[in-house]
Amino acid sequence: MFPSDLTTILPELVLASYGLAALMWAVFSNTQKTGTALVWLTSIFLVGLSLWIGLATTGTKQAFGGAFVDDGFSRFAKVVIALSSAVVLLLSRDYLDRERILKFEFPILVVFAVLGMMVMVSAHGLMVLYMGIELQSLSLYVLAAFHRNHSKSTEAGLKYFVLGALSSGLLLYGASLTYGFSGTTLMSGISEAISDGETSVGLLFGLAFLIVGLAFKVSAAPFHMWAPDVYEGAPTPVTLFLATAPKVAAMILFARLLMEAFGPVADDWQLIVGGIAFVSMFLGSIAAIGQIDIKRLMAYSSIAHMGYALMGIASGTEKGFQAMLIYMVIYTIMNLGTFAFILSMRKGGRPVSDIYSLGMYSKQAPVQAFSLLLLMFSLAGIVPLVGFFAKLYVFLAVIEVGMYWLALGGAIASVIGAYYYLRLVYFMYFGEDGESLDDNMTRTSQITLVLSGVFVIVGVANLFGIIDISQAATGMLFN
Repeated sequence: MFPSDLTTILPELVLASYGLAALMWAVFSNTQKTGTALVWLTSIFLVGLSLWIGLATTGTKQAFGGAFVDDGFSRFAKVVIALSSAVVLLLSRDYLDRERILKFEFPILVVFAVLGMMVMVSAHGLMVLYMGIELQSLSLYVLAAFHRNHSKSTEAGLKYFVLGALSSGLLLYGASLTYGFSGTTLMSGISEAISDGETSVGLLFGLAFLIVGLAFKVSAAPFHMWAPDVYEGAPTPVTLFLATAPKVAAMILFARLLMEAFGPVADDWQLIVGGIAFVSMFLGSIAAIGQIDIKRLMAYSSIAHMGYALMGIASGTEKGFQAMLIYMVIYTIMNLGTFAFILSMRKGGRPVSDIYSLGMYSKQAPVQAFSLLLLMFSLAGIVPLVGFFAKLYVFLAVIEVGMYWLALGGAIASVIGAYYYLRLVYFMYFGEDGESLDDNMTRTSQITLVLSGVFVIVGVANLFGIIDISQAATGMLFN
């Protein structure tokens, strides 16, 4: 290990040191206020870390013989991951406190999950890739079962662990095949091995297993089976976390692996990724129609949206990868706002997730209802909100390479998916006026919900610079 290696991984080292220090402090000073203090402290730390990564680092640097890379593509993802995780922690505090599960372990587990995600997006070798995925996954398994006295939470954690272990095994088997037939674990070396000679069948099998393993991580169909049950059973703050930062990390890793390791055989994986995207869009859109649990509905919504994001990767072009980045940022913001509302859904002091509970919510809280309406319209991809432009970018990317069938499928799936989003709006404005939800939305949730609603309108003006930043980030991946 050289000093330059330590400089390259300095943000990860700082985050790991913070996590260990916070754990030691919490263990030796465990009081009822420790969890609350750590939530605030960790949120502030993650915001500061994101500013440091986004503003203080330029260029491309490598560490550990090229197995770890720090470039604009990874830094873009790290900023989104850190900021979204900070917002998740702030939104989670009151919910966890009301449920009496605000333990110091929660923010610390989030820290180590974020550390795993940061390693994932910078992985330039198969070993580092696997280490990052496992560090993230082990933290998420525990978080899913965090509500130990709740049977559904325990069930969610167990299902997530078993299916996650299966996906990790497939991923590791694919990495082993890739190493065996290329002779290297570095993505650049795999690309050179493919370019120097005819691609072997074994290497293509390795690619297939890697795609399947990563499709599990982004909950893309037909490898989505864990998502609905885990989203429904896990504590709502954990569901929010699963729906945002880990999705960004897995999608960035997906893009980097396919382009930097298997770019020379793009023709072999474009149709596979396009097929997964096609199935995900339709399965998510159709399966969500009959859902009455809003968390389960959002799980199928997530499956569909991962399909749209995968369209950008399936194009295999710089424009498509940029469209994927834009889509993931917009998707993350919309989910933060939506779950800020879901976290506050309570009746008689108990959390509820039945969509019929939204009956005539517009009378009770018109500002919050209108903000949620905007988010639902944006998730459905209705003009002129940012959700429409997010889908437009990925549609244009696949049309540019002649994948008209995928663009047409996405358009049809969007029309189908609009039903269940508009159904929620119908309940809020025209549903039965029954027992109202508790009027207990916290200030943090209100601000997040309203700001997200404002973003989907105002963000159409260059998306606050996200278009230019994503273009620069993608350019570093392709150069």
